Amino acid sequence: MLPEEWSSGSRALVLAGFFFLVIIGLKFCAYVVTIIVISLILTLIACPAMDRMRKRGIPDIVSVTILTLVAIAAVLALIGISLYSFGVLMHDLPLYQAELNQRLAHISGILAGHGLPGGFVPASPDLGSLVGLILSSAMNLSDLLLYLFFIAVTTFFMLLEAPHLAERLTRLPGINREKMVRLSRMSGYMIDFVVVRTETNLVHGVLFGGSLFAMGVHAAMLWGVLTFVLAYIPFIGLIIAAIPAIFFAWLQFGLWGAAAVIAIVCILNLVVENPVFSYFAARKFEIPALLVILSVIFWGWLLGIAGMVFAVPLTLMVLIAIQFSEDLAWVNVLLGVDRIFGEDTGDA
Repeated sequence: MLPEEWSSGSRALVLAGFFFLVIIGLKFCAYVVTIIVISLILTLIACPAMDRMRKRGIPDIVSVTILTLVAIAAVLALIGISLYSFGVLMHDLPLYQAELNQRLAHISGILAGHGLPGGFVPASPDLGSLVGLILSSAMNLSDLLLYLFFIAVTTFFMLLEAPHLAERLTRLPGINREKMVRLSRMSGYMIDFVVVRTETNLVHGVLFGGSLFAMGVHAAMLWGVLTFVLAYIPFIGLIIAAIPAIFFAWLQFGLWGAAAVIAIVCILNLVVENPVFSYFAARKFEIPALLVILSVIFWGWLLGIAGMVFAVPLTLMVLIAIQFSEDLAWVNVLLGVDRIFGEDTGDA
């Protein structure tokens, strides 16, 4: 709380300076912050399953161990599928290069047949150099495994502490039962979002990868895993994940193959994505599109690809914190997201 005798301008200036320093500090500690953020979101995903285990009388340590082992197995399976598909992709890279050269030569021939100069067609890029550039900018395997190890350990202990967090919060000054009920409701909405988004991404990734595999598109499983991960990024994630699949379908089958993949993407978006949006719209869980886009940009700049993937859950955490601050509650009103918490205010 800032002193009440301060003018509104002074209070706003101090708050702006405080948030600027916090953002700069988070930027310098991005590696550690990313581990904590991913662990926290994984904890939120696992909380419903852990609650069900506790109701059945399973001890917390056993529940957390089971969930951790399941999560590790799932992550290792995703990594294994990705590495296998990528290995096949690299092995057949000369074949893809020949297919690309053939496609571009065909386009150049069509243009020449219509009296247009072949210069409109760009020179065939070197796929080997392009893949090397991508690999050089990506995290190597040893760093990735260490990164995942820290996330697993942090998530394990977060899950152990989660059941005791509510009781500790009630002992903080200014936190009464009414506020705890509101916090529980809003946290429940965020957990719903993360869990349903994860389930939807899994269905989307399996269906997309399976469809590509049935078509015979190269590295279909890799594009399915990529869809599962990038679908967390609102609006643009599915588009980014579909681009390499469309490219390889074009290499193999021409324009009709690319058109077929585009049709699959549109159908899956209609069948899988829209029910999710309807599900949350029924709960007044709508965030303005501009705020979502700005969140993706901001968290992407701050935490890299992990920030883009988890932009919406991170934004929801910030909005919940703002809602509990008497000095900052007006921010949610200005952003147009105060209605998300309107039911809590009325019921609490």
